[in-house]
Amino acid sequence: MAPATKNMKSGAKGTGSAGSKGKGGKVTKKFIINASQPASDKIFDVAAFEKFLHDKIKVDNRTGNLGDTVQISKVGDDKIEVVAHTQFSGRYLKYLTKKFLKKQQLRDWLRVVSTSQGVYELRFFNVVNDEADDDDE
Repeated sequence: MAPATKNMKSGAKGTGSAGSKGKGGKVTKKFIINASQPASDKIFDVAAFEKFLHDKIKVDNRTGNLGDTVQISKVGDDKIEVVAHTQFSGRYLKYLTKKFLKKQQLRDWLRVVSTSQGVYELRFFNVVNDEADDDDE
């Protein structure tokens, strides 16, 4: 029984020290959502998407609680930058983007793709191959 408690203590010690590292230092994450393709075709409203993010992003399980921890800004004409000074998931940002696309009824034509770490891009579904198949018949 003593070895089992020893293992549990060492396991708890390892996770405790890793958890305290994350909480001790200030975590800053930067995400960019690039909507250049649909914005250039004038189907996607970047300003409306920025407002949607301001309204929907939750901090400490409350919407409208951004404060200084999360900043959302427009970079150029067709990019949105989200800077979070707390734990923040890129998957959450992707989820909110998909939710906005569904609300605007654009989900059938656009998809959210991660091009690199912290960078998401809105792209059109590739429908060129389908049209070529229809021409062959």
